[in-house]
Amino acid sequence: MRKLPAALTVLAMAALGTVIPVSAAHAAETCSDNYSGAVAGYMYAYDSVDCVGQLGRATGNDANWGDSSQSFQGSDTNKASSILNKGNSYEVQFFNGTGTGWTGGHTCLSRNEGYASDLTNNYFTSGYSANNSISSHRWVSASTCDRWAT
Repeated sequence: MRKLPAALTVLAMAALGTVIPVSAAHAAETCSDNYSGAVAGYMYAYDSVDCVGQLGRATGNDANWGDSSQSFQGSDTNKASSILNKGNSYEVQFFNGTGTGWTGGHTCLSRNEGYASDLTNNYFTSGYSANNSISSHRWVSASTCDRWAT
């Protein structure tokens, strides 16, 4: 008879062990959560997938994420693994080059898409992976975009 309460205790602990990680996972930050809390008119870039580890946010263009001016600075360049667009009127065009010539291939993120949670499967028009390769961005009309982040 003592085996039955012991077995029930083991089953209860096993069930509890599967419930706790699931509920903890729901508490984790996601792009959907960040989009809901994002300030209108801004684009955001994140160090990790799922919009974790905000690198910065911007309302204007930034031709060089690696310099010491504008919204993105220094080590922000070539680090983004997820991006978010909560712009009011325009799409965001991301480049793996720097300067106001806007070169190096691009990918865009539309306001309708909202965010790209994992850039590992996204590529610039130059064929290079967009993950950890964004060096600049600007706001554009949709007609300027040849490739879209998803």
